[in-house]
Amino acid sequence: QVQLVESGGGLVQAGGSLRLSCAASGRTFSNYNVGWFRQTPGKEREFVAAISWSARSTNYAASVKGRFTISRDNAKNTVYLQMNSLKPEDTAKYYCAADSHWGQISNNPSPYDYWGQGTQVTVSS
Repeated sequence: QVQLVESGGGLVQAGGSLRLSCAASGRTFSNYNVGWFRQTPGKEREFVAAISWSARSTNYAASVKGRFTISRDNAKNTVYLQMNSLKPEDTAKYYCAADSHWGQISNNPSPYDYWGQGTQVTVSS
């Protein structure tokens, strides 16, 4: 069993930066691919970024590529999302998720079987 806790969200002006953290419990977290998703009220959960268990592979949504960076520290059981040049349209609740299935990283929520409670990011114009 893996439990995920996100932190680092908050209110920031457009153009600013935030770093989200996803801290995990469970010895097997280092074997899991991890993704970040975001959601606004009334909309479906949207893929943001993902990283393989080894950190050798990453993937980003087109809307955040070049601005966001996903990374992980398996020794600390933590995955990070560095968000730069934030825009008002980045405002959402951000969730991290872990995929316990062996395979390539996915931008689809379906394979991810562990989810955190989310952290709110609000970008003001």
